[in-house]
Amino acid sequence: MTLNITFDNSYARLPDRFFSPMEPTPVAQPGLIRINETLARELGIDPAALASPDGLSVLAGNAVPDGAAPLAQVYAGHQFGGWSPQLGDGRALLIGEIKAPSGRYDMQLKGSGPTPYSRMGDGRAWLGPVLREYLLSEAMYALGLPTTRALAAVTTGETVIRERRYPGAVLTRIAKSHIRVGTFQYFVSRGDSEALQVLTDHVIARHYPGVDGALGLLNAVIDAQAALIAGWMSVGFIHGVMNTDNMSVAGETIDYGPCAFMDDYHPDRVFSSIDSFGRYAFARQPEIAVWNLAQLATSLLPLMGERDAAIEAATEAVNRFPQVYADHWLARYRAKLGLVTSERDDPDLIQSLLDRMAHGQADFTNTFRALGTQSAREQFADPAGYDTWAEVWIARLAREDATPDTRRAAMQAVNPAIIPRNHRVEEAIQAGLTGDLAPFHTLTEALQTPFAEHPDLASPPTEGQRIKQTFCGT
Repeated sequence: MTLNITFDNSYARLPDRFFSPMEPTPVAQPGLIRINETLARELGIDPAALASPDGLSVLAGNAVPDGAAPLAQVYAGHQFGGWSPQLGDGRALLIGEIKAPSGRYDMQLKGSGPTPYSRMGDGRAWLGPVLREYLLSEAMYALGLPTTRALAAVTTGETVIRERRYPGAVLTRIAKSHIRVGTFQYFVSRGDSEALQVLTDHVIARHYPGVDGALGLLNAVIDAQAALIAGWMSVGFIHGVMNTDNMSVAGETIDYGPCAFMDDYHPDRVFSSIDSFGRYAFARQPEIAVWNLAQLATSLLPLMGERDAAIEAATEAVNRFPQVYADHWLARYRAKLGLVTSERDDPDLIQSLLDRMAHGQADFTNTFRALGTQSAREQFADPAGYDTWAEVWIARLAREDATPDTRRAAMQAVNPAIIPRNHRVEEAIQAGLTGDLAPFHTLTEALQTPFAEHPDLASPPTEGQRIKQTFCGT
């Protein structure tokens, strides 16, 4: 069966210093794990062709589809605040840009072999991170949050050596683009204003047509990131490695490494094993977004005219973030609490609940889900703290006209019943390492409908099941 994909590779038409052209490294014996059939159809790709031997060869990196232009992108970035002058795609290749009915999308293979940016690594991925990113990214999409997506996952028939030997795998990732804040940093750090202008024009044309120049682009990215981070904060998501090379200028969640969803709520929660000082803790994510956006602003200064005026304009733009973010955050949390009108004290009401959740070790997801069923107090180690808050909340609800049934339905539509909990993801990975992919498929299916009840998969971990650290998994 012939695999037909329509490509139009605009990034490959940029100057040579933006990337290194190269093909993926073939693997020994490709094996199919899963095809995202719904996404394939949205991209105009026949899922059956994608799952055929020819399609499997493409997904594993053993063949390059007609019309593709595979390349490794170069970028730089601040990693945990430290400057890295050259990073780039060390274990991934942009295969090409798909022209789909709904727009233009990158098709990238992760785990496709070494590149000039592999920094002495093997360029491969093992099964665990591939299953993890498939689960997490598709869960984020189902929750309605901007994200890269997983088109397919395959095994390679080869062994990847990390702390021990693991089965190798490759993920096919779909994104609006893979252009990062670090891409801009790479060129400004080299004083390459020509490339910086080319990149700016490219991003505007691709993602924000109609905005005016570098300052317009900066403002557009700020708006997109404010909405995205507010979305993360509304579902208890912790990215874990918010380096500037992991911030997409398209406003999507990208690079699912040591990310996690919280069980019991605490604003200082950290899961990432490499985030020793809590730089990327849950509550710090909006602050880090501002820091990253300031790096983008600095990178764009050479294109913004006279320096003093450019600094003033860029500073004013970045300083908009807290209010734009707060507006998105407030809208999301009002909906989570069933509020349909606005009152001045709503932020205090929301924060009071979060503070009591932290004190009462309340499960983040289940508490908000239970607000619509009058059973939220059961989530608290000290229900009395919830009870005093609920009196104020109920009085606030009484000042609105919504009927209980209407409000309950609205709350259930924004408060998920199921998230990819760490222990469930780990169970799927460990089963997969034994060759049993059934838990992975079951969890993947359930996460596609996060607002429906899934009692067998929604429960928090027991103490013995609790996952306290997550890892990059490279």
